[in-house]
Amino acid sequence: MVAAPWQWDTVFMLRHFGWEATLGVLIANAATYLVFRKDFGRLHATPPGIAEAEAERPIPAWVTVGHLGFMAGAVGCAHYPPLLVFTGLLFLAFFEVTQDFQAPLSLRSPVLVGFFLAGLVVHGGLQQWWIGPVLGGLGEIPLFFGALGLTSVNDNAAITYLATLVPNLSDGLKLAVVGGAVAGGGLTVIANAPNPAGQAILDRHFVEGISPLRLFLGALLPTAIMSACLLFLR
Repeated sequence: MVAAPWQWDTVFMLRHFGWEATLGVLIANAATYLVFRKDFGRLHATPPGIAEAEAERPIPAWVTVGHLGFMAGAVGCAHYPPLLVFTGLLFLAFFEVTQDFQAPLSLRSPVLVGFFLAGLVVHGGLQQWWIGPVLGGLGEIPLFFGALGLTSVNDNAAITYLATLVPNLSDGLKLAVVGGAVAGGGLTVIANAPNPAGQAILDRHFVEGISPLRLFLGALLPTAIMSACLLFLR
């Protein structure tokens, strides 16, 4: 959302967010493991309703390599829509051929995310009249925590995109709003597009489903760790 409007390339992101985010992820994951290590030991690898023999059937290495290749292709073609669509269609063909080694394909979540991002790009410009004065009137620290709080009830792509609509935003404010959006990306399922994928993987381990409140509370410590890394180490 910010790469083209602000001319932020990969090197810039690695220099200003890369090592800080990596350190935050390592510390947060280590802390999470220490707190929940007993719970991790009780998780069952076999989902309910799937036969033991089927669950233990090994997936061929070439199928795994194929998935990784399509993921890399999607990232590499992200700015070239025809190639991206072709990669997606090629993946669907690959899925059909290898469906004996695949989980059921669910397109609902990614399609809804796509509609959300498309609506954001189409209608986001209409929000400039109010978002400009609000973001432009905040300092770096308030803007960081403002973006973090908004991300907990919205998608972080929306926050960063709206920030690009503010004219003459200083470099410090740009780093603050993106840092806050990144740090708060785990507070809710809707805050970040990969979060629903994680919920889909882990949902079978929660008999009554994943509690939004407990998810929020459980994410507070990792969010605090990531916020400290992005605020004080950059």
